[in-house]
Amino acid sequence: MSGMTQRFAVLALAVTLFAACDRTSAHEPESHASLAPPLPAAQPPAQPARLSDRLARPAPARLVAIGDLHGDLDHARRALRLAGAIDAHDGWIGGKLVVVQTGDEIDRGDDDRAILDLVEKLKGDAANAGGAIVALLGNHEIMNASLDFRYVTPGGFAAFSLFTVPDGGALPSQIDPEARGRAAAFEPGGVYARMLARRPIVAEVGETVFVHGGILPKHVAYGLDAMNDEVDAWLLAKRASPPAIVVSEDGPVWSRLYSEDETSAACATLSEALAAMGATRMVVGHTVQRGGVTSACGGKVWRIDVGLSHYFGGPIEALEIVGDKVSVLREAR
Repeated sequence: MSGMTQRFAVLALAVTLFAACDRTSAHEPESHASLAPPLPAAQPPAQPARLSDRLARPAPARLVAIGDLHGDLDHARRALRLAGAIDAHDGWIGGKLVVVQTGDEIDRGDDDRAILDLVEKLKGDAANAGGAIVALLGNHEIMNASLDFRYVTPGGFAAFSLFTVPDGGALPSQIDPEARGRAAAFEPGGVYARMLARRPIVAEVGETVFVHGGILPKHVAYGLDAMNDEVDAWLLAKRASPPAIVVSEDGPVWSRLYSEDETSAACATLSEALAAMGATRMVVGHTVQRGGVTSACGGKVWRIDVGLSHYFGGPIEALEIVGDKVSVLREAR
């Protein structure tokens, strides 16, 4: 079996591993049940690792975090304008503002390619102005790179229809014709997979850690840089599969512990993880908060997936951090 064939065999197996995001959705239930053996895990580092300078940056004067966007370009723009990041023509006006987007830009809406492209453009524009946009990977980005397209809309397929695999490449035969362009773009080594490889799973800005689902103490012990490096290697087609610790049900892009469990045990786990990273608070997306942004565990976790896309019909909100003050930005209704 050739290396290319082996890689796609693993991808085809991985498709069965992933399930949809947003368990609170009224549209359908979600599970993370696996129909296949778990993906092989790489050996964890011997010593716990904290975030390196590559994944951490000092606190800016003003920091804004935005949750799941799910293919809704209009609402994504509105959230960025609420943050003070862009003008009506998508021009960067944030100056030295830092914006963190906690993943799941794609799926469920027709505009996911346009959102990915806009965020990539704004990353350069923000850097030129002394600011930054830090876009993280969510479970839906990982799912698409695994060729799991269950939550892609017709418009989401059409936007990638002209992409093809390089000469000598091949896609798994079970990929439907309308999905082949998207598969060529997102399969490891593809144009959009390489884009995603520039996006970390976890980032730290000042004393705040940002992640799609949640960081547990075992993730810190495994090595956050190691997880990021292994996911990057997979997206660049230099590794056959993502690390199992990332895509497991309690992985950093899937965990809902801090979003659904407010018991003292969950808060103690959160405190342990934050202490291991030297952080004050964690900001997560992934689990829709129907009443808007919420916090728990004495402000140690903030949940910012408010379902702001048209699919969920939630409000346009973002989280602002200035010094030690954390506040919620809300679009006027």
